[in-house]
Amino acid sequence: MARTLITGGLVVTASDEFHAEVLLDGERIAALAAPGSQDWTADRVIDAAGKYVIPGGVDAHTHMELPFGGTFASDTFETGTRAAAWGGTTTIVDFAVQPKGEALRVGLDAWHAKADGNCAIDYAFHMIMSDVNESTLREMPGLVEQGVTSFKLFMAYPGVFYSDDGQILRAMQQAGDTGGLIMTHAENGIAIDVLVEQALARGDTDPRHHGEVRRALLEAEATHRAIQLARVAEAPLYVVHVSAEEAVAELTAARDQGLPVFGETCPQYLFLSADNLAEPGFEGAKYVCSTPLRPKEHQAALWRGLRTDDLQVVSTDHCPFCFTGQKELGRGDFSKIPNGLPGVENRMDLLHQAVLDGHISRRRWIEIACAAPARMFGLHPRKGTIAPGADADVVIYDPHAVQTLSAETHHMNVDYSAYEGRTVTGQVETVLSRGEVVIDRRTYVGRAGHGRFVPRATFQYPG
Repeated sequence: MARTLITGGLVVTASDEFHAEVLLDGERIAALAAPGSQDWTADRVIDAAGKYVIPGGVDAHTHMELPFGGTFASDTFETGTRAAAWGGTTTIVDFAVQPKGEALRVGLDAWHAKADGNCAIDYAFHMIMSDVNESTLREMPGLVEQGVTSFKLFMAYPGVFYSDDGQILRAMQQAGDTGGLIMTHAENGIAIDVLVEQALARGDTDPRHHGEVRRALLEAEATHRAIQLARVAEAPLYVVHVSAEEAVAELTAARDQGLPVFGETCPQYLFLSADNLAEPGFEGAKYVCSTPLRPKEHQAALWRGLRTDDLQVVSTDHCPFCFTGQKELGRGDFSKIPNGLPGVENRMDLLHQAVLDGHISRRRWIEIACAAPARMFGLHPRKGTIAPGADADVVIYDPHAVQTLSAETHHMNVDYSAYEGRTVTGQVETVLSRGEVVIDRRTYVGRAGHGRFVPRATFQYPG
């Protein structure tokens, strides 16, 4: 098996920073040693002088090829995982969707068929439960045994994915008994639909109204309700794409009580705002996602939550729809704009910029983008760190390179960038996935089919 030696770089993990040589033997990290202390031989030597050597990113929230609103997310598993690699992410956890009225296994098999043989990097699955009943509840333990150990329930989207409180409680109880983790999209979808109907009746049809009807208080209310249901079920809870200051406050209060409650936010809520939704013409449609972008003043609470560990993970909720022909489905009716933003390629760079801007530390960058999602979703110690025995998912990162984010240069299969024209400092230079080079000094040398399905263990994150 090929051996690779990485020399000269600063190794950065969630817990340490140190100069070291890193030896990769085949698909695993074999050893780390002080520079010059070992006489290692290798088939390939990578000079990382002046660069960081960091774990490959773990993006625990993506939606490749997701059907939504009469169309499909524009990134396939092939294009989306290639773009992820360009951005320094070496593992994604995507969402398999249970078809309404069908077994969970039907949805999982469909997602395996989409991904198998098409991914440039490793992947795993969560399970969206769109129809909670006695039959699907009985399926949950079997999926956990097969490495699909987390289940997403929606408090939003009535008639599509929505589950009522009784269904959510039953799923939480089953997950608690089997080691599974319940993830919730926490918005009061019933109330939101009333506000949507009222807005459209008034003639408020522009994209900015998407954010106005999905009130922050309705995110906070649903977050509070999900927490109480999890307390009753005596099960841990993970709240996805937290966007509102009031929702962060609910998570903080729960964690102050010692409850096993966890939260994720996304780059769009940290770097974009309701101002983008209000861009003139129909440009705001590019920024329609749910939960929605909030006014800028919410960002301070999100950054604070990331620093205090009341928010543990930054994932992307990558769910791209092209502006032309897809986002345009909602001209004249914001409720018909497909919900979702592209971002799987941008996460690691935007968060490095946050380090330079003083929002988070360098080690916290690696914690929220690599280590915490790996622990949260049963991928640790294979993923999310640089240590002997871990998978050789390693990124050589240039902290000094300056780049401008643009649809002209990104690799996601979407015709716009949510961060068009934004200049950031820091860029991925070389990426290895299980010891195989995928990005070689800013050249893609990966291949579809290298990425493997990774069965996950159960929830591992400390409370």
